[in-house]
Amino acid sequence: MAGDNYNDNSSVPVSRIERLMKERELRRINKASYSIEGLDHEPRLREGDKFVEQYLEGASSARDGWEKPDEGLSTERLLVVANRLPVSAVRTGEESWSLEVSYDELVSSLLGVKDVEVQWIGWVGVNVPDELGQRSLTKALAEKRCIPVFLDEETVHQYYNGYCKNILWPLFHYLGLPQDDRLATTRTFQSQFDGYKRANQMFADVVNFHYKVGDAVWCHNYHLMFLPKCLKDYNSNMKVGWFLHTPFPSSEIHRTLPSRSELLRAVLAADLVGFQTYDYARHFVSACTRILGVDGTLDGVEDQGRLTRVAAFPIGLDSNRFFRSLETPQVQEYIRELKERFFGRKVLLGLDNLDMIKGIPQKILGFEKFLEENPVWRDKVVLLQIAVPTKSDVPEYQKLTSQVHEIVGRINGRFGTLTTVPIHHLDRSIDFHALCALYAVTDIALVTPLRDGMNLMSYEFLACQDAKRGVLILSEFAGAAQSLGAGAILVNPWNTIEIAASIEHALHMSAEEREKRYMHNFLHVRNHTAQGWAETLLSALNDTVVEAQLRIRQVPPPLPVEDAIERYVKSSNRLLILGFNATLTERVDTPDIQGHHIREMDLKLHPDLKETLPKLCGDPKTTIILLSGSGRAVLDENFGEYNMWLAAENGMFLRSPGGDWMMTMPEHLNMEWVDSIMHVFKYFTERTPQSHIEIRETSLVWNYKYADVEFGRLQARDMLQYLWTGSISNASVDVVKGDRTVEVRPFGVTKGLTIGRILGEIVKSSSSPINYVLCIGHSLGKDEDIYTIFEPEFPTRDINIPRLILSDTTNPFGARKFGGSESKSSQMHTDQQRRKNKQNGNNNNDSDNVVKNGGKQSSLFPHKLTWNVLDLERDNYFSCAVAKTHTKAHYLLPTSDEVVSLLKGLARAS
Repeated sequence: MAGDNYNDNSSVPVSRIERLMKERELRRINKASYSIEGLDHEPRLREGDKFVEQYLEGASSARDGWEKPDEGLSTERLLVVANRLPVSAVRTGEESWSLEVSYDELVSSLLGVKDVEVQWIGWVGVNVPDELGQRSLTKALAEKRCIPVFLDEETVHQYYNGYCKNILWPLFHYLGLPQDDRLATTRTFQSQFDGYKRANQMFADVVNFHYKVGDAVWCHNYHLMFLPKCLKDYNSNMKVGWFLHTPFPSSEIHRTLPSRSELLRAVLAADLVGFQTYDYARHFVSACTRILGVDGTLDGVEDQGRLTRVAAFPIGLDSNRFFRSLETPQVQEYIRELKERFFGRKVLLGLDNLDMIKGIPQKILGFEKFLEENPVWRDKVVLLQIAVPTKSDVPEYQKLTSQVHEIVGRINGRFGTLTTVPIHHLDRSIDFHALCALYAVTDIALVTPLRDGMNLMSYEFLACQDAKRGVLILSEFAGAAQSLGAGAILVNPWNTIEIAASIEHALHMSAEEREKRYMHNFLHVRNHTAQGWAETLLSALNDTVVEAQLRIRQVPPPLPVEDAIERYVKSSNRLLILGFNATLTERVDTPDIQGHHIREMDLKLHPDLKETLPKLCGDPKTTIILLSGSGRAVLDENFGEYNMWLAAENGMFLRSPGGDWMMTMPEHLNMEWVDSIMHVFKYFTERTPQSHIEIRETSLVWNYKYADVEFGRLQARDMLQYLWTGSISNASVDVVKGDRTVEVRPFGVTKGLTIGRILGEIVKSSSSPINYVLCIGHSLGKDEDIYTIFEPEFPTRDINIPRLILSDTTNPFGARKFGGSESKSSQMHTDQQRRKNKQNGNNNNDSDNVVKNGGKQSSLFPHKLTWNVLDLERDNYFSCAVAKTHTKAHYLLPTSDEVVSLLKGLARAS
């Protein structure tokens, strides 16, 4: 997801990749200092989890002897924000607390990150309503590098028990939204979502209070999806990353969430969004494009010029912790006891939280199927299933516990003997040393969740299998399947027959195959550590921010509205060039799902301009040109009553103020391509639901604005490839890719060319040169010559005025009658103009003339004007793009609302 083809500046990705490769090599070299062979050089680490506590208390990094080169990660302070702190607190007195450090991969991942000062921010897990208790707990936690967020009981109920656990967690694991009537009401959803946002805001308040300029903020998991937005609202320059530890569902699942859009936009406020696997990252980008209508790119998600990088960062394991534990006497004693206890039997291990997504019943049923089909193995195998209780007070979990117990009892009763049973089931957790011993004696690990994040149990098993070379049977729906799939046996956990066959395959697997599979996965576990994961993600966050700053520097600044108005007032002859679509139309927010809401397809002028435009058009010092790709009928409906120049279909048709429509006919106009293009457009319209064809008089447009975003883009790509390489590739047409449109129009028709033609007409009735130009629009790339026609030299550049051929406006499509027909008055007006020219002895159209400017003359046309059409200083030229950041314009305005506000300001000032 995180491509390196950033912008068009080749130096940026090259240097970035070189630096990342150098950092990777440095990490590889320095790993040698704490590899398996070098463990004896780090006796302090043998203390195990005590080191975690020392680390949180402010002890230096585990690798004190490592001097980090200058090319490494920069020194910075990192604020790690998670729902829970890595410390549990129990109140022992009015102002005293007992703190217990907990160990997880997030904590261990930051132990070895050099030159990063970590501060932990999160909920401590207890309700502390009194100020005295909060103050004393804050002081105690400060010694552990922890900063508490104090949540009241009601907020915890709505935020954690409600929205996080009853809504987001089941949805992200494909269990769907709760079906209980009490939970399914909109009111309950909304109250829980309000509590969720309130809690996220409380986290943001604490982060903002402790934030220092230059800090990086790393937000974790689905509990804090709203946090990036809250932080950016405080400080848009804050460096924010967000990482999800669970799966992210497909867009079809996520769209069922009532608050789907708000959550996605809140996450997109982050600079970097990370996921465990590429699939999860792809699902997120797809949800953003389908639900929000934004653009998905190789780098992530782009919304109105702002890019949020989206990438996969598979978490690793602190494998050294397990390597060290296997050498301790305590674990060695456990291993000896387990070998004696299960002597002569193959050990299968299942270790899961007692949860609906872990697939424990399916796993046990698959084992039963294996015993049924392989009676010879019934007294030679044993399944050790450890189910760690999670929510013993929740009815659904109580029902699951009863179901598992019933299945285990039935299988043991069916296949057990007086001395042995095939399944040993435990409803409790076991300590770390016993767990390592259990991993070490296991022959086959069954990690078969129905849906899960990375699931590090498979990593832990491999880290403890140096002597055994056991086999890993892994669910294809676990995140680890993308990392360990090559060496594991992948299964569909719902298919009990497949689970049984995989167990049989593992038991009969040759030593050579076991060795090959094990070494493949073991090398991955050893090389992709938790520390490396944290370093990679932090490095990517830094890179993302730097690249965003480079990108911002290349984005034009906002239009200086006050300066534009002030210079407008002081000028004597002004020219306003305005677009229509997305410029003078009323802004409509993108619907949640493309095509979900029925919207008006025809363009309508912003209602607030109906009083403003007459004032601007009535100013004798101001000339307005309205340029649009729309047809004449649309412009007549919206602007027919105003005294302005109208240019329809990108300038193919022109209407002077108070005049009739005229056609600007390019030489040798050939419309034979129409039937072929229409045939292609109809084919893709049939293939693409909710797309449609816009039939104009001299062009055709295929519009997929309301179609599914991703499918529409795929179809547009196929269409463009066919048009550019097909039988019409030699036709005299331009194929223009727009914003969810594909347009085919006669070759050489652009808005910049049209401006030149109109200037040729304006010059005949003007007594003074134009000394102020304001050009605003949302143009396609091909039409952005509208911004450069007055550049780059002020004021001495020749303006070449192309020839304007005034046609009788006969429909170029002839009998096809795709567009509207012209009135007879238009043809009479054209004929009268021709007769008048002949009477004056001028057999050439006046529009053949070219401006003489600054003492220079253009040689393109034989006739010249004797005065300057422009007397334009650089400070009096304002070119502005609307809602586009990749543009040739000098300035930007974000939406049409700002354009309306600007025009109102001009009208008031004049």
